[in-house]
Amino acid sequence: MNKHNSWTMPTVLVVDDEPLLRLNATDALEEAGCRVIEAANADEAIEVMESGEHVDLLVTDIRMPGSMSGLGLTRAIRSRWPEVKVMVTSGAVRPRAHELPEEVRFLSKPYPAWKLADAAQRLAH
Repeated sequence: MNKHNSWTMPTVLVVDDEPLLRLNATDALEEAGCRVIEAANADEAIEVMESGEHVDLLVTDIRMPGSMSGLGLTRAIRSRWPEVKVMVTSGAVRPRAHELPEEVRFLSKPYPAWKLADAAQRLAH
């Protein structure tokens, strides 16, 4: 997909180690008109990004197994791909403002599907 099409259909990379939560997020975002790529952890997300796949928005859980948490992934994405917007989610952790890089949004779980879709559409454009 080229960058021009991404304005009408943003591409969102959803990262969550819980398959059901990842599926729910994917469904909500697809219904809102987003193209969605899924990853089960930060390592898979970095692989997607390094493949050259165009991503407008990263939506990541904070607590995940693997080499880094969602906050670590957020810092890596902001450092290497600063044009990618980021939203972090969690039902267990509420990060303090200083823990999130500038312009990174937080969405507390559980969240209604419409709230995720609305936030994603606003952030991606």
